[in-house]
Amino acid sequence: MSIILGLETSTKICSVAVSDGDKLLALREEGGEYSHSEKLTVFIQSTLKEARLKLPDIDAVAVSKGPGSYTGLRIGVSVAKGLCYALNKPLIAVDTLQAMALGMSKAEDLGLYCAMIDARRMEVYTAIYDLNNNMIEEVSAKIIDKDSFENYLKENKVVFFGDGSDKCKEVLNGNTNATFSDKGLPSAQYINQIALEKFNCQNFEDVAYFEPYYLKDFIATTPKKLL
Repeated sequence: MSIILGLETSTKICSVAVSDGDKLLALREEGGEYSHSEKLTVFIQSTLKEARLKLPDIDAVAVSKGPGSYTGLRIGVSVAKGLCYALNKPLIAVDTLQAMALGMSKAEDLGLYCAMIDARRMEVYTAIYDLNNNMIEEVSAKIIDKDSFENYLKENKVVFFGDGSDKCKEVLNGNTNATFSDKGLPSAQYINQIALEKFNCQNFEDVAYFEPYYLKDFIATTPKKLL
């Protein structure tokens, strides 16, 4: 038995899933605004209740490690680490874009899957995966222009998805090999599917020292004093 509690907070979507092996027992998720600090613990309680489980019953906590929203990632990882520490359970970290690509591959049977998370302005966090969830292009921060992904679009159908894909539509929509989808958004159910493989291999994180994968350095700013 491998009961996994999965947390996804890398974007505006707050998602919590409970699974037993490859069976999804409960899922609750909601998007719209960044309110993870208010919703996350409530969602954890409700999904466990729906699955008829209590916190000590879980075997591991899986968390979306990034890239994504600095604040969202910090909240998700902090809650995951707190649970693991209190319950003496292992922590599993899952790449956010990989989990998105896994979900997209189940919705669309296409050539390549380009997951994108909005990084403000014309920049996105992105990576490309194939149908079997193998990484084709590593995670990076890109500023999108007309030449972006040209080498992949020459010979492959590529589906762009995630909350950063809208930035590509005007730039790449003329390419017949480029398609865009509103599916494949971050979800804890796909975090858990990848986490199951890591659980079986005992690929766990150090609870004390694990940090989110921000990709870009986090710089705190102090609001200007009101005059």
